[in-house]
Amino acid sequence: MSSPALHADCSRCFALCCVVPAFTASSDFAIDKPAGTPCPNLRDDHRCGIHRELRSRGFPGCTVYDCFGAGQQVSQVIFSGVRVPAMQEVFPVVRDVHELLYYVTEALERFPSPELRDARERLAGLSASAPEVLLALDVAELRASVNPLLQAAGERVRAAVPGKKKDHRGAMLMGARLRGARLRGASFRGAYLIGADLRGADLRDCDLIGADLRGADLTGADLTGSVFLVQSQLDSARGDQATRLPASLSRPAHW
Repeated sequence: MSSPALHADCSRCFALCCVVPAFTASSDFAIDKPAGTPCPNLRDDHRCGIHRELRSRGFPGCTVYDCFGAGQQVSQVIFSGVRVPAMQEVFPVVRDVHELLYYVTEALERFPSPELRDARERLAGLSASAPEVLLALDVAELRASVNPLLQAAGERVRAAVPGKKKDHRGAMLMGARLRGARLRGASFRGAYLIGADLRGADLRDCDLIGADLRGADLTGADLTGSVFLVQSQLDSARGDQATRLPASLSRPAHW
């Protein structure tokens, strides 16, 4: 993804992701943490005190969280570097706007169109709006207005793949045995692939927007050309050096 504004820059944020969300003790988090309460691992300098040990200390959920650059946008642009309580309410809204902006930017890079350019300009404008404007925003309505453009982009990617493509939109595929499966051009929009065995699977040119890949085994899988795959999805999965990724994404350090 070309825009650095859509990638987290923790050095320019007041650690909002360590304060605003609630944690529930589980395989993702070692403790319970109420929303709006700083994580006990958060230092006074707004940095994580166990950042290098998050996985081993029982906080893998922290390693896969992605604010899409909303943290620095709220901290430095909307509130001009001044820490105030209102940030906690604004942050989740801007995070949702930036997620949509990320997807629209990817779609625009692949398929330039006036509609996508207008959507990007609208979202970019919203992300810099005054707090009262953001808090009055109907995020569900915003998503509904943008989703048809994203769906059309995903369909264009899939349409370029010859032959019949599988449609697994919203499918429950937890633990599915898909090793070596030929899934090129399939739609996995919103699909649940938690713990799925996708070793050696052909996932080229798939639409993966919103797919839950937690614990999925992507060892040796090919995801080149896939659309709307984000770094946090990869970070939540398993893979190896043989896993092929889109050029815009990085191989997770724990693979």
